Amino acid sequence: MTDAEELVRRARDDNPPEDNRFLELLEVAAVPRERLTWLAGEQWHIVRSDRRSFALFAARFPEPPAGDLFLALAGGEGTALGLLTGFAAALGWTEEDLRAYEPRPLAQAYPAYLAWSALSGTRSGLALAMLANLQEWGAYCGRAADALTARYGLTDEAVAFFRYFAVPPPGFTAQATAVIEKGLAAGEDPREALRAARLLHAYEAAFWAALAEGL
Repeated sequence: MTDAEELVRRARDDNPPEDNRFLELLEVAAVPRERLTWLAGEQWHIVRSDRRSFALFAARFPEPPAGDLFLALAGGEGTALGLLTGFAAALGWTEEDLRAYEPRPLAQAYPAYLAWSALSGTRSGLALAMLANLQEWGAYCGRAADALTARYGLTDEAVAFFRYFAVPPPGFTAQATAVIEKGLAAGEDPREALRAARLLHAYEAAFWAALAEGL
């Protein structure tokens, strides 16, 4: 096992999946339909911010494999943004409604940290954080898509945003691991990378908790 692979193992062991009250409520149709617009509005702000953050990371670390990975992530957020408007439309929201939505501070801790990382973080830190948390995020998206179609009557087209994130991009694990390896070889601190994974994991949990607030 390489140093990068060992770091990924440690990050996953240190940050196991947590209970997700919002999804548990969604799966029994206990989330009011108007609360679903929170999910659309928060994600609209998150995806737009994350696209800029990944692009900035690519500008800071343009050489492969980091530049290729971060540009691909930025492109993926652009694709997701288009799919998100379909989810919003199914709830009766236009792009104007998404723009007018006032995000909740704790729901936006994740993109705020990612934006900070884009300015001051390391390539190994971001790659590790994304890789360590990708499986959990994908599982959450898959559950959300299933619940929205089965319990709320949304079409497959309407939940395409969540299906898109439910499956990791082909080759992502190998590419992210290579970025971690190169970062460590360049002297980046593995403790900082583990910290990034821990914080991003906690901020994702805060996002879901904010959606469930008061339910």
